[in-house]
Formats: sequence, structure tokens, C-alpha cells
Amino acid sequence: MQLDKGIHILQVSANIMGNTESIYPTLMWDEDNMILVDTAYPGQLSLLHEAILGTGLAVHKLTSILITHQDLDHIGSLADVVRTCSSPVQVFASSIEKPYIQGEKQLIKLTPEAIAQAVSSLPESVPMEWKHAFRRTLENPPKAVVNSTIVAGEELPFCGGIVAIDTAGHTPGHLSFYHKPSQILIAGDALRTVSGELLAPDPQYCSDFNMAKESLKNLLPYDIKKVICFHGGLYEGNCNRRISELCGS
Repeated sequence: MQLDKGIHILQVSANIMGNTESIYPTLMWDEDNMILVDTAYPGQLSLLHEAILGTGLAVHKLTSILITHQDLDHIGSLADVVRTCSSPVQVFASSIEKPYIQGEKQLIKLTPEAIAQAVSSLPESVPMEWKHAFRRTLENPPKAVVNSTIVAGEELPFCGGIVAIDTAGHTPGHLSFYHKPSQILIAGDALRTVSGELLAPDPQYCSDFNMAKESLKNLLPYDIKKVICFHGGLYEGNCNRRISELCGS
């Protein structure tokens, strides 16, 4: 769905652990740049490629990739996307998230206990070899090089200006991105939509929920017309008022 000139919300849907799940990466472009925000789960390159084709563009023409944070559903297809591109791609992330994305540190939420729980939660109908493959993916997640770090408050000179905003708490170095021409916030997992309502991130999936809630205040200086949540998709209500309510301001 094209939301404004040069910005499109993508929908990638697949069966995850017995349930159909949709996630919502974002595509931005101008005359010289084509930028993807987050890259879906491992093995979803073909679904991502199909979603981008639906915009009339092609994944191999990407010039930059912005990663909001280290979680597997955001970095899973990053290496595959980079390999697919016809020219070198700038991969941006915060310096805090970089070593996790590059595989120098284990993803913070993929503890041995979390991996065991995820595998045990698979439906009984899932073949044992698939369960083993699932475990191997969690224990050895895909990794890719982050060749450009970005700090909170920095504005990338692409697509009319894209501002990085510190929304730490879901993970320690989580960033959200504000597309200045459209006044659209790409929230990553700093926010979520459920049944059309904008909500704070789910505490059970946050490394520090109090920090995640507090960091929402960093969004308030921006005039936000729409919010793209990676989980739940688009929110079009009174964004600033709702965010203010969520962070108790």
C-alpha cells in the first residue's frame, strides 16, 4: 500500500509455528535511492521480493537497508537481500545493535531457555527434522555486515530526509525512523497495532519495558501523521496524542 509519495508499506505473510502471521516492512524511494526498513524472517526473501514487485520496484535495486533492531524477524533475510542486490548496499543500524546483527554476539532474546521453549511450542504435527532445523536456525541465526552505523537524531539525506529516533527498550539499541516528507513514523517494534489501536510494545518481548515506555517520549517532538508498526501495520489516528497517552506525558 502506497501511503504517500515515495513510501510504501509492505505486507509479508507466512505460516509461522502453525499460525498465519503478517509483518510490515517499509519501502522508501526517490530518484536516486531505494531503501528498505527491516528484512523479515529467515527464508522469506521470495516473499519480500514479491511484496516489493507489487510496488513496481525490484529488490535487487535497493541502495540502503535500515535495521530497527536485532530481532530475528527484522534481520532474518538481511544477508539474502544484500546478496541479491546488483550493487553494494549500505546497511544501517545503531552501534549497539551492530555486533548482534553481525553475529559477534548472540541475539539477546535467543537464550538457551528461549530456544527450548520455542521448539517445544511447535505443533506436534511438525516433523522432527523441521523441529531440528528450526532449532539450528535459532542457535545459529543469519548474520550480515552492518557497514554504516547511525545515531539517534541523525538525519539521512535520502528520500527527503529520514531521521533516526532512539526508541530503546524493546532491545537496547532499537531505532525508529521518521520520514520527513510524509510525516510518517516507521516504529519498528517500539509500537504495535492491535485491532486498529496503537499500543506500547508487549512487555514480554522487551529487554527493558520501562525503558521502552520512557523512550516513546522521544517521538513527541515530531509531527506524526501515520505510524507503521512492524506488527499490526498502519495506524492513522491522532498519533501524537495517542503516543503521549502511552508514555504518560
